[in-house]
Amino acid sequence: MELIGSTLTATYARPKTSHFLPAISTMASSYRGIQPALNPSANLWRTNSYYRSSNAVPTLSALQRENFDLVRAKTTFYPSNRTTMTTRYTPEDWYKSNQSNYRDSESSRKSAERLRKDTVRFMQDKEQLTRRSQENTSKNIGERLNDIVFWKSELSHETDNMVTEIATLTEVKRRLERALAETEGPLQVSQECLYHREKRMSIDLVHDDVEKDLIKEVEVIKSCQERMRRHLDRAIAQLASNRAAQHELERDMRDKVTAQRIEDRCHNLRNTSDGISYYRGIERLDPTLSLPDSWSKFTDENILRSQSERASSHKLRDEIEILLNTTSNEMWSQFNNVNVAFTNRISETADAKNGLQTHLAKTLQEIFQTEMLIESLKKALRDKENPLKVAQTRMEERTRRPNIELCRDNPHHRLVSEVREIEDTIQKLRERLMEAENTLQILATTKATLEHDLSIKANSLFLDQEKCMSMRKSFPSMPRLVGYT
Repeated sequence: MELIGSTLTATYARPKTSHFLPAISTMASSYRGIQPALNPSANLWRTNSYYRSSNAVPTLSALQRENFDLVRAKTTFYPSNRTTMTTRYTPEDWYKSNQSNYRDSESSRKSAERLRKDTVRFMQDKEQLTRRSQENTSKNIGERLNDIVFWKSELSHETDNMVTEIATLTEVKRRLERALAETEGPLQVSQECLYHREKRMSIDLVHDDVEKDLIKEVEVIKSCQERMRRHLDRAIAQLASNRAAQHELERDMRDKVTAQRIEDRCHNLRNTSDGISYYRGIERLDPTLSLPDSWSKFTDENILRSQSERASSHKLRDEIEILLNTTSNEMWSQFNNVNVAFTNRISETADAKNGLQTHLAKTLQEIFQTEMLIESLKKALRDKENPLKVAQTRMEERTRRPNIELCRDNPHHRLVSEVREIEDTIQKLRERLMEAENTLQILATTKATLEHDLSIKANSLFLDQEKCMSMRKSFPSMPRLVGYT
């Protein structure tokens, strides 16, 4: 039986007095430190000295406290009185440790055996892989040799068949020059429309469908001009192009002969061949300039270019005829698209102008209602002043209660809550008032913006209707666009 401790009425068993909040009255100090400190020797010394210095007869309660302190002081703390043991291992831990050592030993042996078998198998596999890799490489080099021989024969055949033939393109060339001159007028009209539309103001200076189609029209006309000039250059430089193609074929042929000699030597190398050596880091170098697809494509393009140049003298007149018809159709189609876009944009601008006028009227009405709301909020703030004064005055008067009457009772809590509620209401009303004033400012800004936007829309309508559409009434006819007078 343990004699240590005491009942829950002991000082050390009681919760400590919180010092977080101040005491409500000065009487709180009288409830502290009723029990003596938990020190048996100190209590015993105090009790003995007290009775030695006093001639009075001790009371029964004093004798009981002295006997209890003596019992506590003379009690010996045996190991059996400990509530917890120091760290010890259990037999189960000892058994588990042995089993873990057995398992680790068996696992390490199995791992070593598995590594030995895997390594032997790995060396055998790599030997076979090296032999297969060398065979595959030799096969690939042989295939590469066949490709080089094939393209070399194609180049030789095309070089032998390369001829220079220049056709007479005088009449077609003259028509092409006249058609090219006719495109200057539509190009100037499109650029003038873009220039006038740059005079739009503010938000109406938008990259709309009209501007996109006008830019596209300029691009189409310039594209047609470029193609016409390119065909003119082709007619003039046909012979020079044929010679350039022939030069490319001959250079490609020389490269193929050199590559064939090198690939043939590599294909005949073996493990017992002379001249093989180490070249450390050669696999990290990448001096290649092409891939198999781009390599074959390069030679194929040279051959196709040569064939094209050989046939161009026969086809050039037909190509120019097709070009003239195509460019005239493209320019007329884009001209009609621009006119349709202008019509739609003018309609949209007129509708937007009417919508702005409607929104301006609604904005003026909303400004009036917001001003009335601001006045109502200001009145509500004034109405909250007196209730707040009453609540704060009550709290101030109650602080004058004497002594123990200065109690934190329900009226006190309700007054604090009331003051906070009123202050919170005033804060929210002030926030709403600020929001209303900001909204009124925004509405005023919106009104000015709408009025400014109305003037912008009127300016845009004038530019699109009067300036641009009046210039687009004339456009070259189809025969003139194809070169006929």
